[in-house]
Amino acid sequence: MSGSRQYPDDPSGPFPAPPTTIEDREDRPIEIRAVGSFAEGALEDVVEMYLAFDPADRAQGIPPTGESRIRNWLETIGEDSVNVVASHDGDAVGHAMLVPDTDDPSAIENNAEIEWELAIFVLQAYQQAGIGTVLLENLLGHAAEIGIERVWLTVERWNNPAIALYERVGFESTGTESFEQEMAILLDPEG
Repeated sequence: MSGSRQYPDDPSGPFPAPPTTIEDREDRPIEIRAVGSFAEGALEDVVEMYLAFDPADRAQGIPPTGESRIRNWLETIGEDSVNVVASHDGDAVGHAMLVPDTDDPSAIENNAEIEWELAIFVLQAYQQAGIGTVLLENLLGHAAEIGIERVWLTVERWNNPAIALYERVGFESTGTESFEQEMAILLDPEG
């Protein structure tokens, strides 16, 4: 069921997995946790984060703007997605997710060799503090723990900080189309 994307020959990792707490570069305590389908109030925390997100930093139309659109987007992707949230003082400040690149529920349930698309967002006031790196590594560590192997993403070609982050953790460039750079990583579910 694997798609036509190219993946690196060698897997990357191992990566840490949540839960974990770090101090960011601003000496703020940041809690990283996995959330299952936005259970236990996580949906409200993440909706609040996206309401505070500067629309100028949206990429490829996400996150959407407006509470009802944000809530609908999260509820739609949340059913089968893998989510990790970064929080400071109880408020979500970062969210990373993997969304299955299939509409076949049995493929997801059986964790067939499907591909997962990655998206990550960190509130502007928390960017450049190391949170994105830790959030991404913990998402990949959690994904490997649950057997996910193939992860891909697209990023705007001029978003050099994001591309550098993805390369640091092991993503490799797999192609470009107009304004987007596609990147992929192969995870090692053993480690």
